[in-house]
Amino acid sequence: MTGMKNMIALGLAMSLTLVSCTEAQLAQALKTAQGIMGSTGVEKLSTEQVAAGLKEALEKGAAYAARTASATNGYWGNRQIRIPLPPELQEVESKLRQFGLGKQVDEFLETMNHGAERAAQEAEPIFVDAIKRITIQDAWNILQGEQNAATLYLKDNTYRRLQATFKPHVENALNRVNATKYYTDVVNAWNRIPGVKKINPNLENYVTGKALDGLFFLVAKEELNIRDNVSARSTELLQKVFDKANWQQG
Repeated sequence: MTGMKNMIALGLAMSLTLVSCTEAQLAQALKTAQGIMGSTGVEKLSTEQVAAGLKEALEKGAAYAARTASATNGYWGNRQIRIPLPPELQEVESKLRQFGLGKQVDEFLETMNHGAERAAQEAEPIFVDAIKRITIQDAWNILQGEQNAATLYLKDNTYRRLQATFKPHVENALNRVNATKYYTDVVNAWNRIPGVKKINPNLENYVTGKALDGLFFLVAKEELNIRDNVSARSTELLQKVFDKANWQQG
């Protein structure tokens, strides 16, 4: 309704210039139009609208990340966030396979990723809690920041809590699917090989860290999508907020 009134007012102002073409009337008509629509020709948004739109975008991105990661094969089926072997094991993976341990390596990789998927189910409410705390100034900083500014904000304000929440779930999930057993089997088999450097990385810390890396990768992916693609802005408020011509701070 507001948009329609603005367009009517703009039309009346322009009509005036057609009827009377004096310089003074033209200046007055433009001034009237600009006063209604703003100097950029679009309706301006309040700071409250901008903050609300930013929160809406963050909730959308966070929900996408958490639900994508926690879905069946959310990590295992996505090469962009699939958790690989710990670096110590990557160096010797080919040799482990040469020694006939390929099946154990594959089982370990798959079950490790499924463990991360179970832990990711806890992420969304933690994200939502952080989003609720965003101030108007935070919102402006995010909107005017880099392409991953919202992701960085969430990471700064949720990482430690997510880490503390994820780790016990990762441990339980890994135990439920016997990933810890497979890991131990692989490590022990390698450590029995004469002359090799012994390895024993902390599995729970490694999986927790990589699971969070994947989660924030997905948040950043959706943030970029919303910033760059009009079709990803699923509501009128998102469309207005992420049209930079609409911004006015104050």
